[in-house]
Amino acid sequence: MFSDLNFSVKPGQWIQVTGPNGCGKTSLLRMICGLLEPVAGTIRWRGEDIRALGEEYHANLTYLGHHNGIKDELTSIENLRCSSGLSGVDVSRDAAVQILRDMGLEGREHLPARLLSQGQRRRLALATVRVAGSVLWVLDEVLTSLDQAAVALTRSLITEHVEHDGIAIVATHQDLDLSAGNLQRIELSL
Repeated sequence: MFSDLNFSVKPGQWIQVTGPNGCGKTSLLRMICGLLEPVAGTIRWRGEDIRALGEEYHANLTYLGHHNGIKDELTSIENLRCSSGLSGVDVSRDAAVQILRDMGLEGREHLPARLLSQGQRRRLALATVRVAGSVLWVLDEVLTSLDQAAVALTRSLITEHVEHDGIAIVATHQDLDLSAGNLQRIELSL
């Protein structure tokens, strides 16, 4: 586990968190999301402790962890519309179809998610992040199961988000090689 970690990030910036397996990348991201409490120190959003902010903080946050957070029995369209609805964003059926096409899921919009490949499931999960409308994206091993085209698409989504004053905190073993915004790298070690 890590210690003595201090950093800040502003709109238009992103952080790439790297390090070997077991060094605490996922734990750090879960702390940033408020899913784990730090042993010491605080995590702040706009100067306030996230524990005191509650929903005010979580409304600004979208987290994509190791698991895609999609429902196997729902179609891609249903997953996207349900997820966006939970985020307070209304996505019409036609808009959902277009978003899924943009994400490389054309022809799979009406399939139950359980029939999608792991890479397609990850694309669907990324589509839900894209439409959530949050300022802060916290992404854990976001490139897992993705082919080269999907990796390029993911890079462009993060770049676009940061260029529009979004914030991205991304844990990954691969170099994202993003040109957008100001980059900080945090290297955790065992």
